[in-house]
Order: sequence, then C-alpha cells, then structure tokens
Amino acid sequence: MQTANRSRHDVVVVGGRVAGSATAMLLARLGHDVVVVDQATFPSDTVSTHSIARSGVVHLRRWGLLDAVLDSGAPAIRQVTFNAAGESTSRQIKDKAGVDFLVAPRRYALDTILATAAEHAGAEVRPGVTVTGVVRDGRGRVVGVSGRDRAGAPVELGARYVIGADGLRSQVARSVGATINEAGPAGGAAQYAYYAGLPWSGIEFFVAERSFAGVFPTHDGQACIWVCNPSADAKAIRRRNGSRVEAFGELLERSAPELAERLRHARRTSPVQGMLRQPNQLRQAFGPGWALVGDAGYYRDAITAYGISDAFRDAELLAVALDQALGAEAEETTALAAYQQQRDHALREIFEITCRLAAYPPVPRFIELQKRLGVAIDTQAAALAARPIPAERLLATA
Repeated sequence: MQTANRSRHDVVVVGGRVAGSATAMLLARLGHDVVVVDQATFPSDTVSTHSIARSGVVHLRRWGLLDAVLDSGAPAIRQVTFNAAGESTSRQIKDKAGVDFLVAPRRYALDTILATAAEHAGAEVRPGVTVTGVVRDGRGRVVGVSGRDRAGAPVELGARYVIGADGLRSQVARSVGATINEAGPAGGAAQYAYYAGLPWSGIEFFVAERSFAGVFPTHDGQACIWVCNPSADAKAIRRRNGSRVEAFGELLERSAPELAERLRHARRTSPVQGMLRQPNQLRQAFGPGWALVGDAGYYRDAITAYGISDAFRDAELLAVALDQALGAEAEETTALAAYQQQRDHALREIFEITCRLAAYPPVPRFIELQKRLGVAIDTQAAALAARPIPAERLLATA
C-alpha cells in the first residue's frame, strides 16, 4: 500500500488546525505513526476571534509551544478592562497556574506553529488533501479515509483510528453518522474585523443590553474588534444596511459607542467576518475506529471565547486515550468511552454558562455570569497544571 497517495498508519487526523495538529503532535510524541491531512495549506487564516483563555495558555506552556507563539509576534496581554453600566474597571492578569498573561495569536500563526510542532514530533502533515469519506471494513469498522489531493488525484489512507478534527461541518462526523447528543439554542451571532493605528492596552470587554463587544490585541499592532449579539438582531441590522461594513459599524455604535468613536481614528485592515448563527452542540465522541475532537465534536457560541482552549484540552484527553488503546494498555471502547466521559464532564460548566450568556440576559445577570466564567476558567487551568504532561520526557530533551 506504499504509493504516493495510498498508505497505512496508526492514526489519520482529518483537519490540521488547533485540535487536529495538537492531537497529532501529542500522539507522535508518544511514539505513534500519525498522518494529518487538511484541505488548506499553512500558513492560512480561518474564521476565529482567536483569544486563548488562561487554560489554553497553560496547555501551550505544558507542550513547550508558548515561546513560539510569543516569538511569532503575538503580544503578551497583561491587562483586562471591563466596561458596563457606565463604569470601567481594569485589572492586571494575576499569576495563576503558572501563567500571568494571555495571548490572542492570529490563526495563520497559531495553526502553523502547531502543524510544525506535529511534524517535528514525527507526524506527517499533508496539506491540500480534501477528505470525501471514510473507508470501512467488512464489519463496518472505520479503517481509513478517501479523498483527493490538490491535483485531483485520489487519496486513500488506511489507519487503525481516524480522528475527525475538521470543524463544525465535519465530513468525518457526517460520514460516520455521529449523533448530536445535546443541542442548546442556536441564537447567537459573532462578527469581527481587524484594526490598526491605535495603542491597545490589553483585552477590553463592553457589555450592553443584548450585546457584548470587545478588543483582542494581536499581531502587527492590530486588534481583533468583535461584537456578539442575538442572531435576530444581527440579521435585522444586516438587512437594513448596504454592506457588512456598515452593519458592523451600526453594531459597534449600539454596543460600544466609546469604542466606535476611538475606531474613527484607526484603520480597518480586513473585511468583516463571522457567523450570524452559532449552534451550541455536543456530538457523540467516538465509535468503532473513529473519534472526534475540537469543533467537530463540540461547538459552542463564541461569546465565551473558549473554543481554542476547549480544543487543546480535548486533544490531550483524546491523545492519552488513543495511546492507551494503541498500546493495548486499555481496551478500545473502554479508553474512548473514558475520553468522551472526561470531555463531557470537563466542558459542562462552561458550556452551560455559554448557553446562558448567549441568551443575552439583563446586564446585571450577564455580568454575574461573566464572573462565574472567570472562576470556571481558573479552576480548569489549575486542574490542568497539576496533570501529567504526555511525553514530558521529550520536552526535557528538546
């Protein structure tokens, strides 16, 4: 089976961004034969507001990648300002779980860092491959994927396990028939653009009725300026404006007028992007020969900006479970069922807070939920910092 477009591996990971490359990197560090395929090439961008919460920064530090993120030009963010009810409160980010700053790296930088780390660990990374389906054996077990490369030639990759890390509209999830085990309301929108030409002191949040807006400083002196609000409101504003840019301007004026005024002296450096309808859903995480990770398995409204941190956590949980199954330390179903159980337990509190925030309760209740979110994130970060690091011995000799 060893031809240019036909091979066999321990694990095929479909999707090479944060969830997929992180999973592949950890599995390769643990000694497994892994190939990652993605229809994109790197570096490239994707729709994402890309702020990384404290727990996600802890992951990057544990995996030895935090310095690479900072070296890419992503600023260390050490201050958060919260604006609500006519008051503004700033605080320095405290040293907890071994980190005292946050980061919001652009995805073209972060995804490339992770894909490169997967390659350095021994994984094969194959960009420009579009997966069109899974391959099954006579018993119905998934034993690989099929697709095509950028030239249109057929590709078939066999594997003991196929991991779907290919996002919300996962081809792997559709092909294996993964069920949605839990679905919350899908009533939130998130839109954003990049601006340059102003000093950015740190992360900023602006709370208003039926709206949440903010600033994430990022590469090249730019900031991601974003607005979250109910889908119905976002769609209504889009319909009565001539363009996405005009609609975004109206959203900012309504949500954070002081920020909108500051941005008159800035330069927009990107189109307006985002989603007008975001689901909150939890998919079945595994089956015979397959598993899901990242947005493919669990998607939540961007209002809590926790997607990357969720993806990192679940990548590590899945890598440890598959390592046990591949090494016969645990029976496959037992290991992968433990992954799903751990994932579902770990995401529960922040998932519920996300759904409540995405309902846009009155401002006092919204602020209370934001405080609960901060406590939940710090709790996850502390628990993570106390866990063993997969293949830690390799980091010590790197």
